[in-house]
Formats: sequence, C-alpha cells, structure tokens
Amino acid sequence: MIPVSEALDALFALARDPGTEDVPLVRAAGRVLRADAVSAWAQPPFAASAMDGYAVIEARPGDRMKVVGESAAGHGFSGTIAPGEAVRIFTGAPLPDGATRVVIQEDVDRDGDSIVIREVEGATNVRTAGADFPAGHTLCAPRLLNPRDVALLAAMNVGSVRVTRRPEIALIATGDELVAPGGNPGPDQIVASNTYALHAMLEAAGARPRMLPIARDTMGSLETAFALAADCDLVITVGGASVGDHDLVARAAQALGLERAFYKVAMRPGKPLMAGRLGEAALVGLPGNPVSAIVCGHVFVLPLLGAMLGLPARPAHRIGARLAAPLPENGPREHYMRGHRDESGGVTVYDRQDSSLLSVLNSADCLVVRSPRDPARAAGETVEIIPI
Repeated sequence: MIPVSEALDALFALARDPGTEDVPLVRAAGRVLRADAVSAWAQPPFAASAMDGYAVIEARPGDRMKVVGESAAGHGFSGTIAPGEAVRIFTGAPLPDGATRVVIQEDVDRDGDSIVIREVEGATNVRTAGADFPAGHTLCAPRLLNPRDVALLAAMNVGSVRVTRRPEIALIATGDELVAPGGNPGPDQIVASNTYALHAMLEAAGARPRMLPIARDTMGSLETAFALAADCDLVITVGGASVGDHDLVARAAQALGLERAFYKVAMRPGKPLMAGRLGEAALVGLPGNPVSAIVCGHVFVLPLLGAMLGLPARPAHRIGARLAAPLPENGPREHYMRGHRDESGGVTVYDRQDSSLLSVLNSADCLVVRSPRDPARAAGETVEIIPI
C-alpha cells in the first residue's frame, strides 16, 4: 500500500491536457480559462457622472447657471461647457467637455432654463476614465471562471475565451450483481449507484462524463466496455479491482496493455484503488463499495480532473473545524470519516462509518480527515475536513 499523497502524485503524473477550444462568453462560466484575456479599452471609457444632477465647471452656493443641454447614458452632450453654464446629466452619462464636477439634483433649485446652487458637496460625483480598469487590464490563465469573471470579461469587451476542452470520461460499473436504477433486480442483485454519483460530480466539475453499460464479470464484457471507452481522456471503473476470483478489471485492463501506476492505498474507505495508463487514457479503478467510490471521487478523481483541466495539481481543499464530540485514536490508515457541521461550525462524526452506508453519506456534508495513528481527540479540538 502507498500513502494518499504518493497516490495523488502518481495520478497527477497521469494527467494529460485534453486540448483547448474557444467558446462564447455566455458559455464560459465553469470553464477553465487557458489564454490570458486582455482588455483593449478602459472602463469606463470616458469620464462619467456618478449621480443624477448638473455638470458644471465649478460651483459655489448661490451661483445661478444657465442650463444649455442634457447628457444621458448613450446620448452625451456634444458641445463644450463654459463658465456659468450647466448641463443636465444622468448617472452613467458622459461628462461634457470642460466640466469638472456634478452637483446632485437635490442640491439645486431649477427655474426654467436656469439653476441656483444651494449646496456643494466635497465629492465631484465624477467617475474618471479608467477608474475601474485601464486598457491592457488582464485576466490571467489558468483560472476557473465564475460569474464575477464573466461580468468583468464582458466589461472588457471580450466576446469569446479560450478554455480547456471538457475531458471525456468513461464510467464503467462492473459486476453481475448490478442493475441500473429503475430496473428489476433479481434475488441476488442490487441497484448500481456509484457511477451515478460520479457522473454528477464530474459533470459539475467541468467534465463530459459518459455512462457506459454495466460490464459483467467476464473478460469479454470488460473488453467490450474498454473498447467503448477507447476515445476517452479518462476511464473510471467501479468495482472488480480487488484480487478475488471474480475481480477481473485489472486482468482485463492488463491484457489490453495497462501500465499500472499503483494498486492499494493506505486509507479507509477506499484501499483497493488502482490507477495507470491504458493507451492514451488515464485509468482509475475505484472500489465497489458506494461510500468508498464516492470518497475516492472527492480525494482522487476531482483533483485529477482539475489537473487535466489545467488548474494547479493539488489535493482536495481542506479547512479546519472544531470537534463537537471526542474521537478515539485512529488506526494505521488515513481515515476519511463522514461528518456533519452544525450552525456554530462544530463537526460531529457519525458513529456508523461502514463503507456501504449511503444513507450516512447522504446526511454528511464533510469528510473528517484522520492521519495514520492520529491520537484520541477531545471535543473542541480542531481537525481538518474536506467539505462535500
């Protein structure tokens, strides 16, 4: 068995760039930017009013000024303002040539085509050209684009961006005991769940997962499944990766040329984890127990996907949390325990940690990480968790 950190390093070494594509900005959120985006103009591109009011050169309380025009958003005043003149102006409208400030409308009395200044604020109420960002402002790659990034890119007048192509990922559930959800399980069968959870996780993280037919416990069925996945960037099998008489995944993959990177990781749940390269694709063989497969999805598969997308190769994000109840000493393997955080931020670890219990995983919102031989922990101590 190898430690989790070593397994992650081996997985990152398997990550290959799936290439890039250009997408319109409206489809950019959730994608990984792969080429810097540079603004060709400043924002705002002209000095603009921050308030509704009157643009003037200078003003003092009691000054009377002639209103000589109007400036609205999208329809600026085309003339030049002179001393003693004012231009009615609205928020976002271009500041007329010569004007230096905007007197807000609440501080003015208007009489026909003239105004009298009642009060002058210290602020000029002017947004200078480039106050938000200058021409040449750059959004640097690589970057997972969020809605705030999309707003900035739009303001930068960027209509399309270069992003990582969504990796094609094949999901292969294995085992004679499995039927698809909605099917009719026989007396010795159960309903497949692992690949459905992984599909949801991978799709949300920016991949294009492909659910393949369940592979039966025969070499021929597994070879057919691998053939269907031949054009994928990553192949994920679930189940059949152990060394039992019916665990044929490794044997079938090796017959097709698998270059195995490792087998078995010193963790729980998830020990019988396998990875390697099968042709051009990376292959990850996950355990069959549902919690084991999903935990390994968070600990290994999602970080691997991030590296494939061009993001930094790093483990799942961890944060500190306070224990709501004590924990006994951990065993010899790194343990990822299902837990739940309360409103105060305290985390409670569930008593039942069997790797077959999806109902417990469904109630959890984090994995409490225990290092090998981690000593007993008292309530109130801080532990590391992976939010899920």
